[in-house]
Amino acid sequence: MTDNKAISRETLESMLKAINMGVLLVDHDCKVLFSNHFMSINSGRSAEELVGRTLFEVFPELPEVWTRQKINSVVTLQNFAFTSWQQRPHLFNFESTRPISGLVGHMYQNCTFFPVQDADGGSLGVGLAISDTTDTAARQLELTHLNELLEEEKSAQALLIARLEEAQAQLLQSEKMAAIGQLAAGVAHEINNPIGFVCSNVNSLRRYLVDLFALLDAYEQASDEKHAQAHPELAAMRDKADYDFMRQDIDELIVESVEGLDRVTRIVKDLREFSHVDSYEWQLADLHKGLDSTLNVIWNEIKFKAQVIKRYGDIEPIECMGSQINQVFLNLLINASHAVGVDGEIIINSGREDGGVFVEVVDNGHGIPLDIQNRIFEPFFTTKPVGMGSGLGLSLSYSIIVKHHGRLTVESEPGRGSCFRAWLPLRQPQVQAHATSAVEGC
Repeated sequence: MTDNKAISRETLESMLKAINMGVLLVDHDCKVLFSNHFMSINSGRSAEELVGRTLFEVFPELPEVWTRQKINSVVTLQNFAFTSWQQRPHLFNFESTRPISGLVGHMYQNCTFFPVQDADGGSLGVGLAISDTTDTAARQLELTHLNELLEEEKSAQALLIARLEEAQAQLLQSEKMAAIGQLAAGVAHEINNPIGFVCSNVNSLRRYLVDLFALLDAYEQASDEKHAQAHPELAAMRDKADYDFMRQDIDELIVESVEGLDRVTRIVKDLREFSHVDSYEWQLADLHKGLDSTLNVIWNEIKFKAQVIKRYGDIEPIECMGSQINQVFLNLLINASHAVGVDGEIIINSGREDGGVFVEVVDNGHGIPLDIQNRIFEPFFTTKPVGMGSGLGLSLSYSIIVKHHGRLTVESEPGRGSCFRAWLPLRQPQVQAHATSAVEGC
């Protein structure tokens, strides 16, 4: 039996030395009593160099305070303790022997601390079993990395979808405004024809009435007292018709009718100017005319809310898509009219700056809180009640100005109003490049 016990102990030591995991036995003071081949191979020190020295002398990378606490708890409680590679990935600073990806440079380890007793039940010390979990860790790290890439791709897709929705919304808004412009242009065209012949007819009627009244005056002067006595019914008809008042009122009615027709003609002209139905390409446009036509189109929206003050500077026509720039003016002026209260004031400034022109729409309304000023150009963002605004006006305006290689900025202070400023270049660089290439091609 004695020989069998000796063989079993040698066999056990041989197994511990050959096993493919690290095995250490340390006493209560953390001195190494036993070390197997795994520890020697990975540390570069023989078992003789390791035994008899403390863990922290031979493995300086070990966290001493934490390791001593682990060993003391195992000695005191006579129970197991563990640490995994997720908690302490490289407890022992061993190089990885089986790297799976470039992310793995050192061995990942799980470590088990367990009490070791002799045959009589006395404590010999604490055993450490260090298992190589590099394969598992590398796969999990790679999976985590792939999940992160997937999340990034998901976020990118969400951003792309949001941008697509934004572009689609702006396209729909732009198409809607184009349709409204076409409708306005069609209505203006249809009104323009009857207005033309009504104006002509009224002017002709005015001339006829002048001639008719002259004829009546001549008859009155030609008729003598004897003729009046012979035909008293004519005087009665004159008095009954109140001829003198009717003659004066007809003149006033004709004048008012001509003024009304002139106003309708101007409105039709402004509708055509606002919609720019004849212009779907880049061409020179007078911004002041665009502002005036836009004001006339929306005047009913503004006239009861605010006084409009024009401070136009000396600017020259710029290269733009007039209908789109008018859409920007429309949005800025409508927003200003919504921002002001009773006795509001809207000031329109224009001038030259930095080789281009600027147009400012300034109001004395309630202003914009500082915390949302950086969001007002976002699609669908609005401070108006539900159903009162789509949140696309400023976003679409911003896109139009950027498309024209310009800038749209805002300065606002709560309670003191806002100033929206649109700056635009005199000529479009891309249009110039196309024009130059076309000339060179000829």
